[in-house]
Amino acid sequence: MSDTLASLRRKISGAGDLKSVVRSMKALAASSIGQYEKSVLALADYDRTVELGLAVCLRDREGAAEQAGKSGVGAKRVNAIVFGSDQGLVGQFNDVLADFVAKALDPLPGETNVWAVGERVGSRLADAGLPPVGIFTVPTSVNAIAPLVGQVLVATEAHHGQGEFVQLYLFHNRPEAGAAYEPVSQRLLPLDETWALKLAHLPWPTKNLPEVLGGREPTLEALVREYLFVSLFKACAESLAAENASRLAAMQRAEKNIDDLTENLNQTFRRLRQTSIDEELFDVLSGYESLSKDNNR
Repeated sequence: MSDTLASLRRKISGAGDLKSVVRSMKALAASSIGQYEKSVLALADYDRTVELGLAVCLRDREGAAEQAGKSGVGAKRVNAIVFGSDQGLVGQFNDVLADFVAKALDPLPGETNVWAVGERVGSRLADAGLPPVGIFTVPTSVNAIAPLVGQVLVATEAHHGQGEFVQLYLFHNRPEAGAAYEPVSQRLLPLDETWALKLAHLPWPTKNLPEVLGGREPTLEALVREYLFVSLFKACAESLAAENASRLAAMQRAEKNIDDLTENLNQTFRRLRQTSIDEELFDVLSGYESLSKDNNR
């Protein structure tokens, strides 16, 4: 009986230590969500500036919006960038995203190349029949997002020939209310026709007429590169926020399970201890009765 009580003590102590680890991971996930959400909000002003620059270039160039908004028909190659996770304890985060990517890319014609940000989502994509041509490490802070985006853009641009017409898609999980998330996609290139036409008619915020310096073609190309950078940076930050939200929800479930387990262990421990005490009392009473009978004789 003493061995059983000792074993229960060890289990209760281990559950307490595990709960401390879970609490630390919850705090880390909660703080990480905040910094990534703030980075997305901080990027809004720069995103607006890039949009205004594109609006000027597309507005003053005849047919520019239509040219930028090609449907993508005739593209010989489809490139896709997928933001997932490197670490576990995120539930179905990578599985849901990999299934979404596979369904979205399956009907598209042409050769498909996928770049994965995160080893776990890369393995899920390989299982779904989309082995990545390159896998990048998920950044662990906001400061590491910009270098990662630069590496991804260089890798995708170097993989296709000069002047080759390709489609570029972006996939990631976007955080929703609470700890929920949903997989989303965006076609980065060629530019969406509706979006390009909307930019071409975007009103200028001041009374001063804007001018393009240094030539429209180089300026447009530079702004498109910035548009790609902003889109990838935002997708990466949203993916990291969704990942930490999913991890926070998993840790909350784990904490509840640990509490239930600890309660059951404590109940079992108290019951066994009471049984042990009762047995010792019965032994004392039995001994007392036996001695009383001997004295009476």
